[in-house]
Amino acid sequence: MAALWRSYQRLMAQHPWKVQILTAGSLVGVGDVISQQLVERRGLRGHSTRRTLKMMAIGFCFVGPVVGGWYQLLDRLIPGNTRMVALKKMVLDQVGFAPCFLGCFLAIAGALNGLSAEESWAKIRRVRAPPHALSSLFQLWPAVQIANFYFIPLNHRSASPLGSELWEPPTSWGPRARAPARTEHLSCSEAARAQAANSVWTLPG
Repeated sequence: MAALWRSYQRLMAQHPWKVQILTAGSLVGVGDVISQQLVERRGLRGHSTRRTLKMMAIGFCFVGPVVGGWYQLLDRLIPGNTRMVALKKMVLDQVGFAPCFLGCFLAIAGALNGLSAEESWAKIRRVRAPPHALSSLFQLWPAVQIANFYFIPLNHRSASPLGSELWEPPTSWGPRARAPARTEHLSCSEAARAQAANSVWTLPG
């Protein structure tokens, strides 16, 4: 395990952008597996590999590049590593970036689900009110992001599991998913905008 971690660190130092994108996509895939197995309880026979691959594609092509690029821009806009700097980054991230990111994420998921632009927009509007995803941005996620900006080096932020696996299981749920009575926060970023089970669609399996 230590050798694997050293190899990962070496690759991160040599190819930070590529490794961040690959890690983000892998974490989104892990989150979907968690959703299907521990939340929806589909079992191995009922697991939708197609859905997991689609979610990983979103992670590789959208989540990794966008989140990684945003964190680099944020470090240039607000340089430093103090607690106050971390707080400022969190505020800008939550107010400026997170709602746009969530809307785009849901729109892409809707497109992969075969929804029209009007249907996707209607669903995005529904997540603005409690207890859905957008209202949850200002509950758990700010504290997670302060820790992310304060403790985690830039190259590891978009690969940090603190959000991805909290975020991914709820956003994999949808009206067709067998969601439990209450949202479960599972495992450990991009991914803590939780409690979207009743408003976010499931990618078709």
